[in-house]
Amino acid sequence: MTPLWTSEAIAEATGGTGSWPFEANGVAFDSREVAQGDLFVAMKGEHADGHDFIPRALAAGAAGLLVDRPVRGPCVQVGDTTAGLNDLARAARQRTDAKIIGVTGSAGKTGTKEALFQAFDRMSFGAAHRSLKSYNNHVGVPLSLARMPAASRYGVFEMGMNHEGELRALTRLVRPHVAIVTTIAPAHIEYFGSEEKIADAKAEIFEGLTGEAVAIIPYDSPHVRRLYNVATRHARQVVTFGFGSGADVRVIDDMPAAGGGTMVTAQLREARLSFTVAMPGRHWIGNALAVLATVEAVGGDLAQAGLALADMAGLPGRGARRMIHTADGGEALLIDEAYNANPASMAVTLAQLGEEKAVRRIAVLGAMKELGAQSAALHAGLADPVRAAGVALAILVGDEMAPLADALAGDIAIERAADAAGAFALLAGRLAGGDVVLVKGSNSIGLTKLVETLSTLEEA
Repeated sequence: MTPLWTSEAIAEATGGTGSWPFEANGVAFDSREVAQGDLFVAMKGEHADGHDFIPRALAAGAAGLLVDRPVRGPCVQVGDTTAGLNDLARAARQRTDAKIIGVTGSAGKTGTKEALFQAFDRMSFGAAHRSLKSYNNHVGVPLSLARMPAASRYGVFEMGMNHEGELRALTRLVRPHVAIVTTIAPAHIEYFGSEEKIADAKAEIFEGLTGEAVAIIPYDSPHVRRLYNVATRHARQVVTFGFGSGADVRVIDDMPAAGGGTMVTAQLREARLSFTVAMPGRHWIGNALAVLATVEAVGGDLAQAGLALADMAGLPGRGARRMIHTADGGEALLIDEAYNANPASMAVTLAQLGEEKAVRRIAVLGAMKELGAQSAALHAGLADPVRAAGVALAILVGDEMAPLADALAGDIAIERAADAAGAFALLAGRLAGGDVVLVKGSNSIGLTKLVETLSTLEEA
């Protein structure tokens, strides 16, 4: 098997000096995630220095090290390991002929990235690559690039930001052939002040476009013109997607499908396609349209993309569903949206909760972070979506949820919790057969722990 990196190639890419030859088949910067045969990049973080964990990385099977000082073991020494990882990423991008896709947005970027990967992996017989987890920042993006095999036919990279200029740096590293903005919402608005400025920051992704470049943007967004004006300066073609009749890729018809998904007929630029989206919710139809627009843009197999959307299961923290046993001997549906939250994603997820058949709908909602001076108003603004969803019990987690509790007072049953453990204490023994439980909040609230605890009830 051709190695991902040789020590010679690493030295050439980074300008470093090698100790003795080695071959690596993976790249990691967290010693806890090192697998047999990986290159371990010893990076300096805010609270730790990766060089201190070299013995652990070697014990885990690291084949070689990227370091900034003399160490014992097979290594390439560079002046700075963060710069070295970026150099490795640039070399990985330069050596591949793959079609490269960049994805950003205030919500939906991870799901869209995963759906694109599933589609491209099908049509390339396993020659697709994507960023894992939500590795979408100044460390995760170069790591994901450095992990891309040279023979990849497709590469899909998620890019995130919470400050101006961050996407500009990431997209110039990725140099995508297709750049997607999924949606614009007041995520991280604390650092921007307005949605317009968020849209401007997301539009930075177009600055890295290369080749016969295509920009894909949400037609139904109030900021579509703002995105379009930037995209046209960098892309050969701009493609809009959405539900509006003027979108280039749009819904012609949709109806519920067995199992909770949606049957969709969509008009693309050069084709019409009927397919099923396994994941429920209007927002997933939008994600699917972005996926199809991308596949069409790179000349991919639309039928295979449709099959991938039909087969795609929920992602942990982003829509995964499981049945859990209840105290009365029945079963309840647990919807795991615990990874992150902003006002837009909260609203669409609550809308989907309202579509679920249930004896009782329960919403465990964690505080939304990085909303700044608008935090109180945006939390209180969730009251209407909660009411419209027919929520019978809302368990609100975190101090920031106080304005929502006030807005809902007298309308539905409300309970407050400080953290995930408190939320579980409020739920324990109270779930009944036929309940549907939605868990959603910002990642820092830690509601993933609640999902993990509730999931143990599967074995009850």
